[in-house]
Amino acid sequence: MSPRPRWRQPGSTPAQLATARQVASLLLGYPDEELLGRLPLLRAATAPLPAPLAGPLGRFLDHLETTPLPELQAAYVETFDLRRRCSLYLTYYAHGDTRKRGMALLQFKHLYARAGLQLTDGELPDHLAVVLEFTATGDASRGERLLTEHRAGLELIRLALEERGSPWAPVLQAVSATLPPVEAADRAAIARLAREGPPTEEVGLDPYGSDAFAPPEYMPTPGQSAGAVR
Repeated sequence: MSPRPRWRQPGSTPAQLATARQVASLLLGYPDEELLGRLPLLRAATAPLPAPLAGPLGRFLDHLETTPLPELQAAYVETFDLRRRCSLYLTYYAHGDTRKRGMALLQFKHLYARAGLQLTDGELPDHLAVVLEFTATGDASRGERLLTEHRAGLELIRLALEERGSPWAPVLQAVSATLPPVEAADRAAIARLAREGPPTEEVGLDPYGSDAFAPPEYMPTPGQSAGAVR
């Protein structure tokens, strides 16, 4: 029996999905002058994409082009670093601040290493921008599997951004559009996660800290934003 082909957005080629994910990866990093300098390149890359991908990404590029950088940076920190429900660290939604999360982070890191992707200091392996970069430029099959395994968290981020009217909501909409439609089991997991929140540490065991998004060895160095993924 021949292997089942991977699902893809109708009308999208694998190259187009990779482009959309690469662009989304850049747009979900901490905004800086380098990102603004890439605007023409990002517009040129997104223009040929199918409407479900080009439309949302284009809306955020419009916002990026018309918003002062200090305002973008302040909004990024307020949205992604100070609000847990908008956190871009995928394993947080699956494991909360528990010891299981530390093991999940190591699995991400080992998967990247086997594919030849080396993280720089301060980059957390489960940050959505990093996962998207891996999926776009490293191993699409394994990257899509990671995104699918963490679909509940991914969709909860999207819903939280949409509820807030965040300018980053269209970026998450584009990411979701690169994946298969949400199935009933995923919808149930999303509803449960929204209702109950991420898991908590078992009684008698201390988590990594009420304000931590990752075990200490994965935390950024002092003075660096936890969401500052380049």
